[in-house]
Amino acid sequence: MSTNTVKVGLFGYGCVGQGFHEILKLTKGLRAEIVKICVKNPEKVRNLPAGLLTYRAEDVLEDPSIDVVVELVDDSEAAYHIVTAALKAGKAVVSANKKLLAEHFEELYQLQQVCRRPLLYEASCCAGIPIIRSLEEYYDNDLLDKVEGIFNGSSNYILTKVFGQGLSFAHALEQAQAKGFAESDPSLDIEGFDAKFKLCILLAHAFGLVVEPEQVLNLGITRVSAEDIRYAKEKGLKIKLVAIGQKFGDEVFAAVLPKFVAPDDHLFNIDAEFNGVKVESIFAENQIFLGKGAGGFPTGSAVLSDLSALTYDYKYEYKKRFQNQGLRLGVDFGLDVYLRFDDASLVRFEDFEELRESYRKGGSGHVLGRISLARLLEAEWLRHPGVNLVLLPEPRVAPLAQPAAAEAELAEELLALA
Repeated sequence: MSTNTVKVGLFGYGCVGQGFHEILKLTKGLRAEIVKICVKNPEKVRNLPAGLLTYRAEDVLEDPSIDVVVELVDDSEAAYHIVTAALKAGKAVVSANKKLLAEHFEELYQLQQVCRRPLLYEASCCAGIPIIRSLEEYYDNDLLDKVEGIFNGSSNYILTKVFGQGLSFAHALEQAQAKGFAESDPSLDIEGFDAKFKLCILLAHAFGLVVEPEQVLNLGITRVSAEDIRYAKEKGLKIKLVAIGQKFGDEVFAAVLPKFVAPDDHLFNIDAEFNGVKVESIFAENQIFLGKGAGGFPTGSAVLSDLSALTYDYKYEYKKRFQNQGLRLGVDFGLDVYLRFDDASLVRFEDFEELRESYRKGGSGHVLGRISLARLLEAEWLRHPGVNLVLLPEPRVAPLAQPAAAEAELAEELLALA
């Protein structure tokens, strides 16, 4: 890219857009200037020079003086049109839209090759944590086994308040929204979709595996109950919403699930809006990345980093895509889980590979056992509001095994509950 001042066209001026704008004004080492900001609502009052604003996408996309388009809108469909049009217009693009990237990853990869323009998106995953660049550069030839972590700051903030201060889920959610960590419609955060989109992106950079989001199981935190919290505290555990991508031979396990986390786990003390990513590899072994996963300035700083990278012609090389050809998403994995139910008739206990422990009080209670990912993906009962599933600390994911004969009697007893 030219050594002259980089001309930037910005789409969106919400929390992240404003954060990026402020950071760029304070940055001395990067020669970049926002020349146009495209926003949606002309009625909204903004503390910006009138000449900087536009309400027409064409004013940015068709301006030959603009080198880089920075897309920071909250509508993934609108973001798709902005990003694809910008690449086709010969502009480099920076985006923070994880839903857009996860749902159109392969198409956007191919479009970059055809248009010969880079698309960078560090801000789409875990805000200020440079995890994509690390997977691309530091681990580019390392043999990665696993990427796991807390990928959503809103959910982590809520769980921190529920566990640490005894707040109700609703009150903790209100606080998260007031601080700008959660949207007015928080379902993408608290139902695990946001973390799933980020996981899909990281699977491509960690393992070279491109998957459709609907192929990946996600369970949120809305059904975490007082009983689940009591159980966790009795065992000295916390509940975190954890995204996991783990390679076993030619198959990858991927899911976003509530998980009991023990004190010896690095994720145990990652609280509030912070994110944490654990990377396990053969050569570098275990490493942890920690940083704020929500907020305008942390996310804006990642946008700024991508903009800076473009000034020295940086682009993703997607090396793992070619190193790991033949890798596929698998479902034949056994998960050790805690399952709590308000009514035993809600659950198909025959779906479990093993049942090891049960507790009942009237019709409600919980079981500990092993169930396959394939079963969970198909289980309609898992979506019932009276049922909650939490992954146990160890073993987290393991190959499927035949149920032990000694467990048959317990299994029959639990089946009788239904």
